[in-house]
Amino acid sequence: MMPLVSELLDVVLTQAPAKLGVVDSVIKFFKDGGPFMFVNLFWLAAALAVALERVVTLMFRYNLNAPPFMEQVTKLVMTGNIDRAVKLCSAAPKSPLAKIIRAGLTRAHRGEIEVAKAVEEALVENSPPVGARIPWLWSLANIATLVGLVGTIFGLIGTFQALGNVPAEQKQALLSDGISKAMNNTAFALSIAVLCIVFHLFLTSYAKGMVESMELNALKLENMLARRASGETAHDEVRAA
Repeated sequence: MMPLVSELLDVVLTQAPAKLGVVDSVIKFFKDGGPFMFVNLFWLAAALAVALERVVTLMFRYNLNAPPFMEQVTKLVMTGNIDRAVKLCSAAPKSPLAKIIRAGLTRAHRGEIEVAKAVEEALVENSPPVGARIPWLWSLANIATLVGLVGTIFGLIGTFQALGNVPAEQKQALLSDGISKAMNNTAFALSIAVLCIVFHLFLTSYAKGMVESMELNALKLENMLARRASGETAHDEVRAA
């Protein structure tokens, strides 16, 4: 498969060099790097797929503005409209926070212990999906770096093997091509690793903040339902504030 790809790149470079501009430089970069460049291209695609899936999931599917949501839930609960609060949570069926709050509200009439159990169970169930697949990015960074290192070593081995069988006037060209292949592999692998680490840092921080928000608001819900059970109303809460 790799020789076919290389032949295709040769055709592109020879037949349309003037039209490609930046594209022909990228193609030449991959062609000079050898077969391990295409192996790392696969790992780059995998890393981008994981990062994109996590960004879309965390920032769009799971995203819920917690402060106004909890403020609305609090008003409904303290005025005795628990059913409406449950319906409000059901309006965001994919949000982990809404699922946790809904689990607690559906047990509101069974006492504090049942509410705490339901909230804890919902937390354990909904926290792992928030951080799912993010650690893959760190592994992909390591894999890409190692593949690039293997490509670099193979490029240097091939170069030094070829140098012993050619005339002196050709050695400089072979040495230049071999070093180019080695450096291309190294540069591409390190670029993939940096990209993976940046996404890993951002997504880990974002997921951690989301889980902390879930835990905090779950605790607020337990305390709110406990105050309601003790007879506190929305009017009492406003007056205390």
